[in-house]
Amino acid sequence: MPAIQSDLCFLTPKPIQPDLPLFVFLPGMDGTGKLLYTQAHSLEKCFDIRCLAIGRKNLSDWNALAERVLELIKAELEKKSQRFVYLCGESFGGCLAIEIARRSPQIFNRIILINPASCFKQQPLLGWGEHLVSWMPDSLYQGVTLGLLPFIAALERLKKSEQRALLEAMKSIPSQTASWRLSLLADFILEERLLNALKLPVLILASARDGILPSVREAKRLVNILPQGQMVVLPSSGHTCLLERDISLYKIIKAKNFLEIDPYQKSYFALA
Repeated sequence: MPAIQSDLCFLTPKPIQPDLPLFVFLPGMDGTGKLLYTQAHSLEKCFDIRCLAIGRKNLSDWNALAERVLELIKAELEKKSQRFVYLCGESFGGCLAIEIARRSPQIFNRIILINPASCFKQQPLLGWGEHLVSWMPDSLYQGVTLGLLPFIAALERLKKSEQRALLEAMKSIPSQTASWRLSLLADFILEERLLNALKLPVLILASARDGILPSVREAKRLVNILPQGQMVVLPSSGHTCLLERDISLYKIIKAKNFLEIDPYQKSYFALA
């Protein structure tokens, strides 16, 4: 197995707000944590945001990633333990969120999954992509990322600046890292028994125009497994929906009653 590099940290897009619920965002396969910037301005109204950043050469497995993120979250809670915690994972980060939540469900109050890649292993063509990327030199991989953009994003719904940011994030990791993370997705096992035991409220966002994964079908599957799962279908969105100009994660979670009234004044233990 490749050597593990423990270069993981939290980014704080806005000044810390310890009196608000902690919102932990786990990014897609690029691992930069920087692509939440389009949503941060509205989310900061009611959350203290942390974005996970995974080093560009990090080759940790699921176990190491989950344990390290839990350490980072617990370090935040040591500063103020009586607070709500939202765990939000997008695509690759959705799988990581599932892995983390099943290990320590008592830490979290709400889970949000955005086009989770938990069905990756059911897509044979994507498995072939893993093997192809592993043989590519970085120079070729950089070129291939441009060709993938129309599948990853509904480009007409992204501003040019967001298109550039997405492409830069995709190009930021070497082909070896991309291949390794694709292999993690191919090996990811969603244990229905463990998910069924997860009693936390879970909100799943699914893009109907996802060109990479059958996200609506996967969301339906997860909702049938999770005791408190609910889903929102984004009919015009692509895989990277959070970058789209018409998508507001804050408005969606508010509309679905996924926000608590003054949660930072309530006891976590009374409401968990």
